[in-house]
Amino acid sequence: MLPALRPGDRLLVCLRAQIRPGDLVLARLPGAEDTLIVKRAAWATEQGWWVESDNQRASGRKDSWDFGPVPASLLVGRVVLCYWPVRRAWLRP
Repeated sequence: MLPALRPGDRLLVCLRAQIRPGDLVLARLPGAEDTLIVKRAAWATEQGWWVESDNQRASGRKDSWDFGPVPASLLVGRVVLCYWPVRRAWLRP
């Protein structure tokens, strides 16, 4: 999810929060529900939310272009805060 998130960032998630286009969301990966993903909610459809990676060129990225809309039942919550480990804070721009 670069540039919005970096490996090691910590997230505070509001469970079952109302989702709006542009929000970062925590969801279960369709077809592999044990895996959690963080994506940007793009728009809602009748089948669920269309979610996308911020960096479409990232290797290994998976989003709605690969698996379609994410059903509302697989949305865990909305990211409300991102913070990083104190040891890394001085490295952030």
